[in-house]
Amino acid sequence: MRMPIWIMVCVALLAACSDDKPTTNANNTTNTNNTTGPNNTNGTNNTNGSNNGTNNMTTVTVVDAEFGLDARPSNTTCVAPERPTATSGIVAERVFGNLSFSAPVWAEQAPGDLSRWYVIEQSGVIRVFENTPDVSSAGQYVDLRDRVVSGGERGLLGMAFHPDWPNVKKVYVSYTANDNGLVSRISELTPTADGTELDKATERIILSTSQPFTNHNGGQISFGPDGFLYISLGDGGSANDPNGNGQNVDTLLGSMLRIDVNTGDPYGIPSDNPFAAGGGRPEIYAWGLRNVWRFSFDRDTGTLWAGDVGQNQWEEVDIIRRGGNYGWNDKEGFHCFGQNPCDNGPWLDPETEYSHANDNKSITGGFVYRGTAIPELVGTYIFADYVSGRIWALEYDADNKGQNRLLLETGRNVASFAQDLNGELYFIDYAGGIYAIKGTNPMGVDTFPKTLSATGCVDANDPRKVASGLIPYAPVAPFWSDGAEKLRWFALPEGGKITVKDDGDFDFPIGTVIVKSFKVDGKFVETRLLVRHDDGEWAGYSYEWRNGETDADLLPAGKVVELPNQQKWIYPSRGECMTCHTAAAGRTLGPEVRQLNADFVYTQESGPNRRSNQMATLGHIGVLENPPADLASAPRLVDPFNTADTAAAADAYMHTNCAGCHRSDAALRVKFDFRSGVAMADRGICNVDPVGSDLGVDGAKLLVPGQPDLSLMTLRAALRDANGMPPLGSDIHDAQGVSLLQDWITSVQSCD
Repeated sequence: MRMPIWIMVCVALLAACSDDKPTTNANNTTNTNNTTGPNNTNGTNNTNGSNNGTNNMTTVTVVDAEFGLDARPSNTTCVAPERPTATSGIVAERVFGNLSFSAPVWAEQAPGDLSRWYVIEQSGVIRVFENTPDVSSAGQYVDLRDRVVSGGERGLLGMAFHPDWPNVKKVYVSYTANDNGLVSRISELTPTADGTELDKATERIILSTSQPFTNHNGGQISFGPDGFLYISLGDGGSANDPNGNGQNVDTLLGSMLRIDVNTGDPYGIPSDNPFAAGGGRPEIYAWGLRNVWRFSFDRDTGTLWAGDVGQNQWEEVDIIRRGGNYGWNDKEGFHCFGQNPCDNGPWLDPETEYSHANDNKSITGGFVYRGTAIPELVGTYIFADYVSGRIWALEYDADNKGQNRLLLETGRNVASFAQDLNGELYFIDYAGGIYAIKGTNPMGVDTFPKTLSATGCVDANDPRKVASGLIPYAPVAPFWSDGAEKLRWFALPEGGKITVKDDGDFDFPIGTVIVKSFKVDGKFVETRLLVRHDDGEWAGYSYEWRNGETDADLLPAGKVVELPNQQKWIYPSRGECMTCHTAAAGRTLGPEVRQLNADFVYTQESGPNRRSNQMATLGHIGVLENPPADLASAPRLVDPFNTADTAAAADAYMHTNCAGCHRSDAALRVKFDFRSGVAMADRGICNVDPVGSDLGVDGAKLLVPGQPDLSLMTLRAALRDANGMPPLGSDIHDAQGVSLLQDWITSVQSCD
């Protein structure tokens, strides 16, 4: 699967601009644009929840106080609602909930055996577990980490049982290895005597081919109904197919291969392969493919379906036919790429395509549904996008043209689909879980609030004011949100408390709602709710404010509008929300000790406003289950734009804007670590080659000490195209943040 660097350096989507600190004069007053009220403000140009929408200049007295609030507010209205009912009648339900895997990329059952599942972990381990709902542990089927090269798009990527299993006890694996350079390898292994594991000592290498770059390794293997082994290989990597492998039949790269593992040494060539008699590599079955990450055979018809990952605009679904040329790199989807016009080539068009709009980036091929639980989907090809988490059904119109019907917004990194022996479908979340795709009948009544005023989180009569039970907060190192003001609150269920985890992150109780409002030019444009539902999972919802700020309406999907100041504003889809609110980062991102161990101005209904440490205040009002014992020694970030310490400023900025996705425990294929306090040698960026494009900059690395002009982390942060950072949710780059990173890299002397 292609995971270009502009996905791998994901910056938190629900972000905001700098929240300036109040500036006090000699009389300890603050000139602000805020109106006073029962809620709180955190900066000179921010408005609080009780704001009447005006920008009249007022003078507000601010005093330093031990605590900003005297007691925990009662909250009976702003509580997590039930999830919206899926309009498609399809839901995703986590199964085997006691199990979690490390970067899983594939799951399957052995032929004829419904009793267990096998799951590939990218690092090189295959796990096996009993097919029971309450299974509590997964055993080790084989550990190949001593020979697998993992990281980025490399690793243990595919497995296949011999089709005559268990009569023929052979299992085939596909992985990347080091053999005087990176290679893609297909190997055969046999089980131990007791059959509980694969014996590594029996490995027999079947096929090996060199990889010129570290990405686009394809990686799936599967036996077809003809008994032959099919193998997908990408075009060799980098970007734009620089070596022209897609249209070169003298290389195995950029192709679907088909070999006979039952004959020959180490394999035979099926006699009807296109180049079995010459003219190209005899293993090739089809070519002109960029990077088929996942493919499958329709178990009823034998049709070979594939999701071919696109370059920077189009993802495509193909039916792979023997001898077919699918156009790469002359075409991407239905569109010209390497040449124009491209109408007269020998290309086979895809069945359907979709664009990179709304955070779609990387197709995950699926299966034709042949189960019984969802009758309306029988015979329908189901596929997904790894980045957005959307799942579609491919349907055909009256002209037999493919149409994509959205089934689900999962908000998850759909690494692969899985099909059990009964034909039911599952998907694998790269973060570690397995989800069953199920139908809902009846669908029920959707009670999720369609307007912000109906959520209980704001004053129903004036939604610009938040409800009295909400608690305000502000991170000391703020997120970037295209220059918008951002106001933040959280609402806890009555009696619920926050657990402070070992790393200082907040674990909110079920029922919590995080409320974030965005203002541009003093006007509300969007309010987002991050909700922890009854199942313990988080989900994000976006409300678009109406003209006149009378209310805001729930958006069913992402949207882009032009504001009166001609600024483009991007409303995220529900899948996009969770793309950056990662599981590894605890979903909520901003609320954590190091961000809130700082002062904040709490607005009071009467008397002067109070400046107090947020962590001290939260501990005082009793919402923390285990408050830090000593805030003076607890971790804290600096305000990146209000310190002379460039290294500390960059550390805080990267922690806020990068570490939501880029951390060593994140569900990404390249392991950078931008968390605060990580040593340069452990960040995984210094003098490291890019997996994807180098932007045409000779000598470019992710970070080159002393040379920001060669450092892709700053070059990409200054872009807002397909190579830009962040890859979604932003249309204006953070010039001040880019300048900070440039200054820091200039000061870096070495990778130590």
